[in-house]
Amino acid sequence: MVIVGINAYHGDASAALVIDGKLIAAAEEERFTRVKHEAGFPANALRYVISAAGVSAKEINTIAVARDPWARIWRKAWYALRMPARAAGRLSVQEKFAAIGAEVARALDSHDTVFNVVRVEHHKAHLASSFLVSPFDQAALFSVDGLGDFASAMWGVGRGSRIEPWGAVPFPHSLGIYYTALTQYLGFPRYGDEYKVMGLASYGEPEMIGEFRRIVTASDDNPGFRLNPDFFLHHRGRSDMTWAGGEPQIGRLYSDYMVERLGPARDPAEPITPRHHALAASLQARLEEVLLDRLRMLQRASGMKDLCLAGGVAYNCVSNGKIREDTGFERVYIQSAAGDAGLAIGAAMQAWHASNHRRDFVMDHAYWGAAYSDADIHAAIRTASRELENQRCTVRCVDDEAELLRIAAAKIADGAVAGWFQGRMEWGPRALGNRSILADPRRTEMREILNVKIKRRENFRPFAPSILEESVSEYFEQSFPSPFMLMAYRVRPEKRAVIPATTHVDGTGRLQTVNEGQNRRYYRLIREFARQTGVPVLLNTSFNENEPVVMKPAEALDCFLRTRMDFLVLGNCLVTRFGDDLT
Repeated sequence: MVIVGINAYHGDASAALVIDGKLIAAAEEERFTRVKHEAGFPANALRYVISAAGVSAKEINTIAVARDPWARIWRKAWYALRMPARAAGRLSVQEKFAAIGAEVARALDSHDTVFNVVRVEHHKAHLASSFLVSPFDQAALFSVDGLGDFASAMWGVGRGSRIEPWGAVPFPHSLGIYYTALTQYLGFPRYGDEYKVMGLASYGEPEMIGEFRRIVTASDDNPGFRLNPDFFLHHRGRSDMTWAGGEPQIGRLYSDYMVERLGPARDPAEPITPRHHALAASLQARLEEVLLDRLRMLQRASGMKDLCLAGGVAYNCVSNGKIREDTGFERVYIQSAAGDAGLAIGAAMQAWHASNHRRDFVMDHAYWGAAYSDADIHAAIRTASRELENQRCTVRCVDDEAELLRIAAAKIADGAVAGWFQGRMEWGPRALGNRSILADPRRTEMREILNVKIKRRENFRPFAPSILEESVSEYFEQSFPSPFMLMAYRVRPEKRAVIPATTHVDGTGRLQTVNEGQNRRYYRLIREFARQTGVPVLLNTSFNENEPVVMKPAEALDCFLRTRMDFLVLGNCLVTRFGDDLT
């Protein structure tokens, strides 16, 4: 049984391929178009997952789409009458979904193929994207994001291969929209900027928490929540949202009343002040209050000790890091593409398990994207040879892995910044050791060096530590594995001076735990760095420069050449600057 899952005409368009209940390949469209959070139809990602599996269009049994036009149909109709302009835009999107089988046929150049299309409600696909690939036989489930199929949250339980929703939060109430509206208000208007505000929040105190409790209210007896409509515009049809293709565009979500209550909104060109720190801290604190309290209710109601979390709000690693300490859940699973890209996997897995198949697949790593051969790498190096020569770069291939890792670890320990390109690309927004920029976490100045040399981003944003899984308890106050970099744990006080470049201002680190079974070469690199330095941690940030993470060898070389990285490990090839032979 070959099932293709698709997230289309929405942010982070993506495709995934599942055969007999096992994930074979998954990719986001942005990696191919080089447009962050690419919306529209994922034609390139679709072609990739088909080719990676070695199947033809005619072998596809089902197309599973994470959109159900009949979900909450009466609520949609009521708002359509109130917001006719918005309804017209939604109708256009629905027409595209109605023709999605034909769009798949065009993308795969198989025009005479008629596909069976299964539609899965947005939040049920989110729940499936986590639970049905988790290691848990049964678990409590919670999905929370901005909006999908006219809901922003859903909760319930999963047992075996079945998902039982217990409740949902309907439009217009949304923790995701709450966070996005305040992100805009704080001067970060682009789609997906919420993570910046999460980092900013650590610099302030929640001095305005009382006001923020007026913005979001929550019940003491059910997992729902409500937005105070006076603070927002989306329910009035005055916030344009564009998902047709390219980077998603979302109009202003916050109202003039929010400005009256909280003060003037920050222009993106304005400096960030202590007032903005306090606003961000209050925003984050209220999110944590509401979310963690909902999870405590769910834990008591379900009696379960395992939790599967999904949706865009599940990227909030600060709140995630508090779940096990504050809610009664003992184990938490969040897959690497917890946001809307993950809907492709969720829709496909739900379509497979709708027939009550036994689960025998666990997603324990994130490497489901494209891989490139040695021949591909050598071809890219030849194409870039003139520019490499102009920049006085040396290329040397080292087939002995131990020697390759020794050289790379030594240079990083000496203060060099490395581009690291290996194997299959990561699924989800985080670089997890196959498309990463690596540096020495022991050097306080490394954050500034990275921002000046390469990243050119806001200086308040933290860099992540990748740590050997067996060493986590030595450096952090929690030791539960976090392979997808979706948890922030407190760094032990005595270790903060040891890894200052990856310790945030609040004493936490958004860590990635690495074991040899998940990523053999990356694990061995960190282990070699530990052998040389005594520290089993590397600073890890995504291999990009204000763009989607690099996917191809040519993109890695281009990013290396236009920034000031010191060296690049491209498969088994070492690319170094200024004739340094890395001996």
